[in-house]
Amino acid sequence: MKILIVEDEEMAVKKLTKTLTAVEPDAEVVGVAGSIRETVAWLKAHPAPDLILMDIELADGQSFQIFEETEVKSTVVFTTSYDEYAIKAFKVNSIDYLLKPIQKEDLRAALDKFSQVKALYQGPSSEPSLNVSSLIRELQQLQPKEYRQRFLVHYAQKLISVETQQIAYFYSDERLNLFKTFDGKKMAVDYSLDELEAMLDPARFFRIGRSFLVSIGSVEQIETYFGNRLALHLKPAIDKEVVVSREKLTPFKTWMGK
Repeated sequence: MKILIVEDEEMAVKKLTKTLTAVEPDAEVVGVAGSIRETVAWLKAHPAPDLILMDIELADGQSFQIFEETEVKSTVVFTTSYDEYAIKAFKVNSIDYLLKPIQKEDLRAALDKFSQVKALYQGPSSEPSLNVSSLIRELQQLQPKEYRQRFLVHYAQKLISVETQQIAYFYSDERLNLFKTFDGKKMAVDYSLDELEAMLDPARFFRIGRSFLVSIGSVEQIETYFGNRLALHLKPAIDKEVVVSREKLTPFKTWMGK
């Protein structure tokens, strides 16, 4: 069995190779690639291996891009850091998933599965024919979304980087969109509140209405407000009325209670 390892961490390659040798002594690692570019080049220059053990997160992006840049004729077993329940959801597919750190029994099971279903991959040309486009779309949806970690803003005639965790809340003031840090600094930001809502972690920030996007740590006090709404006292204080809109009331309570 000829195997290509696609992995960008040298130590992970060594561990995987050692585990592979232990569970399948006859397996031959015919190549190692650590990036999308290297993998595409290797696949174009060499005969298709029987199996590719492919990490999803590589140095230059997600390995799904490999399938867009070249034809992959080999069976692929993805190695991932996904939660085990997400992996189980895809066990019905003929492609397998190994959760890092890879255990011997999991690798053995994947190789056994490869041997059992190998015939299913045979196309009319008798070469392995792997169609993973729908699977890739599903896996991409499972990828944890990366949220904004910092903002580069003008402050005191300088450009400074502000960590998102330092920001208490964002708000609109006439034509400006601003934020206040927990230490009371006020700065303008070049994004609309709609854009900010999409780029911030919803576990930490909540859009309470048209004009305010608040962090969980900024809510100091909550009071009932007319019209079955809620009024918030934020820290640091702001000389504006901060009210949770009626349509946001239930999801806001859920968010605060998580």
